[in-house]
Amino acid sequence: MKEPLKIYEKRKERYKRLSAKQEQTANRLSNYRLLTSLAGFTIAVFLYLKVSKTLALGMGILTLGGFLYLASRHRQVRRQLRYSEIIAKLNEKGIQRLQGNWGNFSDLGEEFEDEKHPYAHDLDLFGQGSFFQWIISAHTPLGRISLSQIFKNPPQNPDKILARQKAISELGKSIGWRQRFEAESIKASHQFQKVESFLQWAKEREEGYLKPVLKVAVIILPLLTIIMIALYFIGEAVPWYIPLLLIGVHILLLQLYKKERLIALATVYKHEASLKTYTNLLRQIEKKKFCSAELKRLQKSLRDRDGKPAYQQIAKLSKIVERISNRENAMFIFFNILFLWDYHCMIALEEWKNKSGDLLKNWLEVLGDFEELSSLANIPFENPDWAWPEISPSDASMAKGLSAQQLGHPLLTKKRVCNDFTLTKPSGIVLVTGSNMSGKSTFLRTVGTNLLLAYLGAPVCARDFRCSIFEIWTCMRVRDNLEESISSFYAEILRIKEIVAAAQKSESVFFLLDEIFKGTNSHDRHQGAIALIKQLQKEGAMGLVSTHDLELGEMEKESQGKIKNYHFREYYKNDEIYFDYKLREGISTTRNALYLIRLAGIKV
Repeated sequence: MKEPLKIYEKRKERYKRLSAKQEQTANRLSNYRLLTSLAGFTIAVFLYLKVSKTLALGMGILTLGGFLYLASRHRQVRRQLRYSEIIAKLNEKGIQRLQGNWGNFSDLGEEFEDEKHPYAHDLDLFGQGSFFQWIISAHTPLGRISLSQIFKNPPQNPDKILARQKAISELGKSIGWRQRFEAESIKASHQFQKVESFLQWAKEREEGYLKPVLKVAVIILPLLTIIMIALYFIGEAVPWYIPLLLIGVHILLLQLYKKERLIALATVYKHEASLKTYTNLLRQIEKKKFCSAELKRLQKSLRDRDGKPAYQQIAKLSKIVERISNRENAMFIFFNILFLWDYHCMIALEEWKNKSGDLLKNWLEVLGDFEELSSLANIPFENPDWAWPEISPSDASMAKGLSAQQLGHPLLTKKRVCNDFTLTKPSGIVLVTGSNMSGKSTFLRTVGTNLLLAYLGAPVCARDFRCSIFEIWTCMRVRDNLEESISSFYAEILRIKEIVAAAQKSESVFFLLDEIFKGTNSHDRHQGAIALIKQLQKEGAMGLVSTHDLELGEMEKESQGKIKNYHFREYYKNDEIYFDYKLREGISTTRNALYLIRLAGIKV
């Protein structure tokens, strides 16, 4: 951890110093701009009054030129300053992540929460204190979606996972490029719009605007009208009603399909700022030389049908959209009537869509994929001692299951306790017993989250980690649903039903069950748990079950070792309870419920 921490601190200080210098430069340029204006205006007035009007005009032009140059430099330095400030904050964010102080990061991904997903809710993928909050470096709409989707639907192919490992490892080492890439999107993060309507617009076609007769007409008509207006004002060479009639034709044309045209232009225009950012992000991807096959594949897909880079095509669209921005000018209505400007914009947009519209969705999705991989690349950079997992194919000689040394929960930076753990066939199910707060639920999440990280192609929080491909299912935080009149116990039954059905369809189910059937009496809970565990074992599923029901431990003998017992324990010192969170074989021999009840002030 010391090495990445030093790198973050060094980069943070470097960019803070740079931003301080840029701030000083920006202030000086602002002062120079003011002095240039005042001095130039004063000298110009003096020359006008005392020397020569010609010299005064020359001085005015010189002053204006100097002012515009200084204003341009000031804007440039301000942009550089903003960039440096963002880079400094990104390094500060990395420091906070390393120190376990990432709980105040603002992007929680709450809109992606889904309690019906097989494991997302129980493994804390979204929301406060989540994986998404911990690792997110994506800021474009599709980048955030890409990260959420890979969390919910990780690859199930070992070759694909290995390809992602190499890509994430390469990006992890490219901290400079990753931070420049993220900084570019942060600069416009508040301007990003939802892209669904934009992508739908790109797929639709208005073929009428591509007809040659219309293209010629919107050039000839304005030109003819301007000539007629000029002829009228120059000696009334044509009657007044001819230019007026032509202007009327223009107005009539602008009324045709006006509503549809305005909707299309508005749909594109609201992405004006985003398009500039997309251009810069895609340019950074294009200019970077990648080594891993996965990154090269993604980079290669950012081309149009002629082999031209995607960023060039997005830049063309951005320039077209800049023309639409003229609509906000107060004089635009007259300009539009005279030049039929809306038609020129629509023709340019349709020509762009005809060439690149079908590719836009893929380009933005690939951009999102780079953001997703860059987010996960934070993990190997910040945790160089974490293991790259070995994924076993379904037909591998290695026994189906998982094996880990010094396995810990990735999100528990400050209080992490690591354990060795192995679960392989024929021992497919582990019962975890222990007192309240001893670490049972956290250990189940530790196993589940590291399995997920392995499938994502990221390193896992362990010294060594090997696993098979599983479908992860959890039943840990089941809640009632008042709207559907479902109690927490019945909601748990429905969840268990889904897990059993999944196990019947596939032998690759890996389940994590926390305190099953806790909403009913002890007799029914015990009998139900036995029946469920036996059924899951029969279907070939593997997994962990945490429970306070110590009698379930007898299943190890009954199953002839196919079901294993592990436990956590507590100890007491000076009448205070302590936990070491170390996993041990066998059934728990300690209890702390009465102690905690007395601690709450209840006399027992």
